[in-house]
Amino acid sequence: MAGSRLGQWPCLVVCILILFKAEGASIPITIVETAVSRGAVCLDGSPPGYHFDKGSGSGIDNWLVHMEGGGWCESVESCVSRRDTFRGSSSKMEKTMGFSGILGSKQAANPDFYNWNRIKVRYCDGSSFTGDVEAVDPETKLYFRGERVWQAVIDELLAKGMQNARNAILSGCSAGGLAAILHCDKFQSLLPATARVKCVSDAGYFIHGTDISGGSRIESFFGQVVKTHGSAKNLPASCTSKMNPELCFFPQYVAQTMRTPLFIINSAYDSWQIKNILAPTAVDSKKEWKDCKLDLKKCSASQLQTVQDYRAQFLKAVNTGLGSSSTRGLWIDSCYAHCQSGSVSTWLNDKSPEVGDTKMGKAVGDWFYDRSAMEKIDCPYPCNPTCVSVDSES
Repeated sequence: MAGSRLGQWPCLVVCILILFKAEGASIPITIVETAVSRGAVCLDGSPPGYHFDKGSGSGIDNWLVHMEGGGWCESVESCVSRRDTFRGSSSKMEKTMGFSGILGSKQAANPDFYNWNRIKVRYCDGSSFTGDVEAVDPETKLYFRGERVWQAVIDELLAKGMQNARNAILSGCSAGGLAAILHCDKFQSLLPATARVKCVSDAGYFIHGTDISGGSRIESFFGQVVKTHGSAKNLPASCTSKMNPELCFFPQYVAQTMRTPLFIINSAYDSWQIKNILAPTAVDSKKEWKDCKLDLKKCSASQLQTVQDYRAQFLKAVNTGLGSSSTRGLWIDSCYAHCQSGSVSTWLNDKSPEVGDTKMGKAVGDWFYDRSAMEKIDCPYPCNPTCVSVDSES
């Protein structure tokens, strides 16, 4: 089913790479058994889970909550297909996980956040943690409860000390990066008024873009996600009060009314967006874009111009969403990549990509601690020589 393919786990390849590049000890999974009584469960009805590396020293009261990505399921059929996998059941998840990049525990590789309380929330609902349907179909036994999952995990973290946070970040990658935007203001409202609270979205700024046919297949796809999961009532009211709730799954409309500072890490040539928003398989019936989508160096001159036009669409959507706010942060590179903050090789090391001589790990830290304003937007592809190692992983 074409719609199902559109939601197929956009960070899967990168997530696997990150897993192998993780640093330090493996962090065991914590299963939130008490969540079941409140109906906060994965697609298959199993309790949600997260990995928690406790903070120390100066980071003991600082919290970084990172939400896992992995696409969406927009129909009963596509949700059934992921229900019995690690994307729909905590019983299928690995029991330990290594942390790296923004979650890394080594000071040299992650100087601003290495000793914080660092949490990775596992993704098992298929709706960027927004769904909430009370009824459970007795035939499929699917639970659409992503919003409850998010709340149950956050409640447990608050009880473990996050309620006393001095500094806090809600972050995520891909579908988790979108979730960080959609839940950002809610997260801030649950923490002390005296806390510095900000949000970081990596590869989660999915735009309401035009595809190669002149249509917007992503609009109908996201609309189906919202409808299937009953997400509308959980999307930011500041957006849904002004427009069709289904459009409030797009960051460019939500960000316009956000109160909490937001940092966007993204490629202007996000590999998932090029493959699924610009040139989705369903509208590329002759597969003319097949090679180009795998490697931008294989694009024809006209295809590359279309890709450059998409970059213009993306940058316009960012500026429309975040406006000229002094609290916004941007690190937008020209690498053909998707999800870059979770790997030690792309976050902050000698070979990490740079935009304006600044690596993303330093950019996020400087922005969070108000050391400097941070708006880094790369020149057009293929101008950035530091993208070499990243492009080869896409």
